[in-house]
Amino acid sequence: MKLYYSPGTCSLAAHIVLREGDARHELVKVDLRQHKLESGEDYYAINPKGAVPALMLDDGAVLTEGAAVLQYLGDHCAPALVPANGTLERARLQEMLNYLASEYHKAWVPLFYLAKGADPTEFKRKVVAKQTYLDSLLADGRTHILGDSFGVADSYLYTVTRWSDNFGMTLDALPALKAYMARIEARPAVKATLKMEGLSELFA
Repeated sequence: MKLYYSPGTCSLAAHIVLREGDARHELVKVDLRQHKLESGEDYYAINPKGAVPALMLDDGAVLTEGAAVLQYLGDHCAPALVPANGTLERARLQEMLNYLASEYHKAWVPLFYLAKGADPTEFKRKVVAKQTYLDSLLADGRTHILGDSFGVADSYLYTVTRWSDNFGMTLDALPALKAYMARIEARPAVKATLKMEGLSELFA
């Protein structure tokens, strides 16, 4: 299978899951500004939405949208990272992935498109409000966002929270989330993925 990715973007979550599952895969880098592959090919021909991740399966089928890609990879490449389909635990995973995609991830978007010289304060406040909620979940003693074991939702939460560094935001006021980020970053598969994408470790 092929993972279409751009370093440090939300496709990092899928890349982490592939490495956690030690799954055979090919990485195809996407220039999201030009919507081109390194070969010069038009990325819109692969994913008309123009976003990453996109996962091309061996039969040529293309799967998009991070929450769907993460669950597919969990089911087929890293089953220890997803609960069984049809269980309440799987519904809880979907509940968390939907929150991360529609609330947390979405809250970051205005910061990436902020006009030069514009005040980011209100947009940062909205992000911190989501982080405060996530911190409260982790403060109850759980080591991972859905319990005591690493799963695909952790790869997504870790990926999005890394963006704090892009905007000079710290997690010092959110100790449970900050400690969580350090735990996730210490995983060998996460370290290997960061290295492969040319990203620095932020929470080591």
